[in-house]
Amino acid sequence: MPERFKLSHRWVVGLLGLMVGLVLGATFLTRSVLGLDSRSTAIAHGGGTTIIQGGTGSPAFVPVITTIAFHATKSGNSVTGSFECLAEAPEAGAGSKGAQFTVNAMYVTGQITGASVHGDTATLTGTANITGLGAGSNVPFTFVVQRGGPGATSVLTVNTLPASPFNEILVQGAFEVLDQD
Repeated sequence: MPERFKLSHRWVVGLLGLMVGLVLGATFLTRSVLGLDSRSTAIAHGGGTTIIQGGTGSPAFVPVITTIAFHATKSGNSVTGSFECLAEAPEAGAGSKGAQFTVNAMYVTGQITGASVHGDTATLTGTANITGLGAGSNVPFTFVVQRGGPGATSVLTVNTLPASPFNEILVQGAFEVLDQD
């Protein structure tokens, strides 16, 4: 009977050791595959709904809302991340359809490859594919974002529309800019 206990005890200890090893291995492998090793530092991230100041501009001033999501991480001298922005406008400038934001005015989906932080503001750069207004492939963009919740500001500039930066005010969500000290 004591030998049987020793055998089952060895199995339990061995199985427990194997399980701990697998969990630790999976944790470290997942972190390195996702680029989350100990040298990675978050720069900025956030998302939410914004309204573009002045909408479509003069003379109609049709409102434009956007849904934005972004994240940027630095690992060594390399910056990686992604940026998404969907701009929607109403079917009509006024009337019953003036508040139904169903028209895809512009969609920007890109990769962040550069970043700088100054206080509460991050400047993120990269290239994007754009549909709608300013359409193009591999279009350079700059996204300047201020840390904060509703009321925080951001400016998106795309090289296909360099004279028309999109000045945005966050109405829902949060933008985080992390200290780089």
